[in-house]
Amino acid sequence: MATTKPLAGITVLDLTNVLAGPFCCHQLAHLGADVIKVEAPGRGDLARQLGADQGLNEKLMGVSFMAQNAGKRSVTLNLKDPRGKEILKKLVANADVVVENFRPGVMGRLELGYDVLSKVNPALIYCAISGFGQTGPMKKLPAYDQIVQGLSGIMTITGEEDRETYRVGYPVADTIGGLTAAYAITAALAGRAMGSNEGKGSFIDISMLESVIATMGWVVSNFLIAGKQPTANGNDNFTSSPSGTFRTQEGKINIAANKQEQFEAVCDVLDLPDLKVDPRFVTRTERLSHRRELSDLLEGALVTQTTDHWVSKFNAVGVPAGAVLTVPQVLSLPQIADRGMLADFTDVPGAERDIRILRTGIKMNGDAPSVDAPPPVLGQDNETILAALGMSAEEVATLKAEGVL
Repeated sequence: MATTKPLAGITVLDLTNVLAGPFCCHQLAHLGADVIKVEAPGRGDLARQLGADQGLNEKLMGVSFMAQNAGKRSVTLNLKDPRGKEILKKLVANADVVVENFRPGVMGRLELGYDVLSKVNPALIYCAISGFGQTGPMKKLPAYDQIVQGLSGIMTITGEEDRETYRVGYPVADTIGGLTAAYAITAALAGRAMGSNEGKGSFIDISMLESVIATMGWVVSNFLIAGKQPTANGNDNFTSSPSGTFRTQEGKINIAANKQEQFEAVCDVLDLPDLKVDPRFVTRTERLSHRRELSDLLEGALVTQTTDHWVSKFNAVGVPAGAVLTVPQVLSLPQIADRGMLADFTDVPGAERDIRILRTGIKMNGDAPSVDAPPPVLGQDNETILAALGMSAEEVATLKAEGVL
């Protein structure tokens, strides 16, 4: 087995919509799993209609869909029809993993919950992703990324102090929820392969809210352990100074002088030696207490030269520094191209254009795991997948005509 396809031979049924679930299954596809996306006939995943290009939305190949569904196969099933349910059960019998992100209780009402599907396949790993988890007083509340960001505390620590709160600029709760689900699934697969739980499957309950909070330990622990409530600090590091974003001649620069020797190096580069002995800035604690005064003094020097000039100077003396880039700028960096972060597909069916997508950021033995196929047209694999279940072309045509596919 190629190390860049460690999940080769694993079959995943992706019953998810929009972002958290599709992102989870997209990671598994990058790692080699055969991901079969099960979609509603006629319309499919809502994300097919979402994105910045209305023409693609109308083709049911929206940018939001293509961003996290490459490498998957698509089959359409009406899960409210008994025949659709039976087909799903046949797929489950040969699958390793089922992932769904319906509101808790929906799969149970469809009689397709873990209690039912685990009887079809006792080794099945079933992952349910929801806003708040399968238990607790909030379990049935509707949730989108914006809601979870607000409830998680993220928004109260994002933005400037004493000003309006801000959401993180991308769907961080959905993404972290999906990533958490992906590594939980791979852990369950590893455990099953090693014989834990006597070879039986697992029920994985992923809460987007808890997934986000779990990544916030750096700030949450200030309250849990030190009793200090986290607050918004703008672009400043709450543990050290100077560490944040500063103006330059034509843009902005991030500087992270978290150590004493780095602060002193900043003073030397900017030709501000007096700051090293100024009582307001001599220690980390004093610098934090006088953060604004220090930032103003540093910016007075920084605005005399370009960002690139200062980045080069600071990095040369061991002070971490970098420009504040736009998305197009970061994607054009040689570093991104050299490490294979982007994958290209030409003349994608359904979209009728070339597309470029992100890979995982994982490198294995120097290679970047990546999917081999573009995002699927809705139901494009119906005939192939159902034929593998022993169904004839005539049966498939009948099911399609009767709204099952």
